[in-house]
Amino acid sequence: MTPSPEGPVAPAARPRDLSRAQPAAVAAGAPPPPVGIRKAWIALRSAVYLLLLAVTVAPYSIFSLLCIVTRHPLRYWLITGWPKTALWLARVVCGIRYEVTGWENLPDGPAVLLPKHQSAWETIWLIASMPRPSSFVYKRELHRIPFFGWGIATLGMISIDRARGTDAFEQVVEQGQKRLAEGWYVIIFPEGTRTAPGTHTRYKTGGARLAVRAGVPAVPIALNSGELWPRKAFLKIPGTITVSIGEPVDTRGRSAGEVARMTERWIETEMRRIAPHRYPQESAAGNG
Repeated sequence: MTPSPEGPVAPAARPRDLSRAQPAAVAAGAPPPPVGIRKAWIALRSAVYLLLLAVTVAPYSIFSLLCIVTRHPLRYWLITGWPKTALWLARVVCGIRYEVTGWENLPDGPAVLLPKHQSAWETIWLIASMPRPSSFVYKRELHRIPFFGWGIATLGMISIDRARGTDAFEQVVEQGQKRLAEGWYVIIFPEGTRTAPGTHTRYKTGGARLAVRAGVPAVPIALNSGELWPRKAFLKIPGTITVSIGEPVDTRGRSAGEVARMTERWIETEMRRIAPHRYPQESAAGNG
């Protein structure tokens, strides 16, 4: 399979397998740690990038409020111009590119996407690049953030009220099934939080449970964005992020636990393929 393009994806078209990405530095090993002048240059580019994001989010958010009078999915495609802009700026300003394999594995209908979560990059990429409207699950408190929160509120994504405690998952199911019935993708990070490259936390079954209840496929996605866009870090390191989309898991006749185990097994196995330097002991054992 060949890598896909980095540019914005038209809502009616499946992304084609063409790429402008440079050869992936992270595939053979971790990018060299930034030091000295290189670190200063990367810091400057990162600062410019974050400044441009801050400058562009306000007008896009105001635009999203004006788009409230338009109908879905037109409103969705109009508003998602900002994530596409953010990806373009990441490439032009920070030198962060990406390559994707497995576009053909994305279902033509509704599905629950279960991606690896290493940084904020994939939250931008997933919204900017998926060929169908896609919804995250997020905390309703984000609506209080000026501009950014207002923009999210107009996208029709799944918001949960954490004050309702154990009822939160039922909120996800109720809203998630509505989005799936409309043909959307619902995106749920199975680990629940960002993890550092080479690590993982316990995979939760929430996304698998939603897929089983709705009777839609679950799609595992592996990626190594944390190599270039580290969590809780300011620097955005130049290079190429690798994304691999797995074959959809048929949830019919399977329990949520079985679906969760299948997706976890595929993602963690694929992570060892796209980032073998993060698992040196396992690589050495395999070569022994």
